[in-house]
Amino acid sequence: MTYQAHFELIRVKTGNTPDDFRALAAERGLTTFRDLKAWLKTEYDLGDGHANLIANHIVAADQPPLSTDEKVAARFSGTKAHWRGAYDTIIAEAGRFGADFKVMPTTTYISLVRGGKKFAIVDPATAGRLDVGLKLKGIEPAGRLTAAGKWNNMVTHRVRIGHPDEIDAELLGWLRQAYDAV
Repeated sequence: MTYQAHFELIRVKTGNTPDDFRALAAERGLTTFRDLKAWLKTEYDLGDGHANLIANHIVAADQPPLSTDEKVAARFSGTKAHWRGAYDTIIAEAGRFGADFKVMPTTTYISLVRGGKKFAIVDPATAGRLDVGLKLKGIEPAGRLTAAGKWNNMVTHRVRIGHPDEIDAELLGWLRQAYDAV
């Protein structure tokens, strides 16, 4: 689904366009991503994904647009820079799944998309951990494949990576399974 289609769903639900939300946020003095997201979820009952989308729209409105590479680089800056190689490995492997694979970074995580539909996310969560979220409906969590729970409702499972060596055949198999299921 395109961003415009999501914006239309939000408009139907709330009666507000992204620019309406921007004006309302300005009236309330809301400027940080975290505050905007909390406000959108509480005040308008938006889910995590739609709240992220609108909050990103508001925060990015006064900034020059960044390229995909610039957005990815920003996610892997500072204390998280050492995770870039692990991320590049994941992306190289996922790129072999098919020509319809695409990377779509946001300010909070990097979406892995097939034909416009998200099948996984990658998040350099902390300096000590990289999280990989997967959409694997109907698969029971087991071992290091845990339920995503409240971590991110855009996916069903999460794998916590503590060392780049943990990007192995098992993880890549789950990633392929998620890709094939979309």
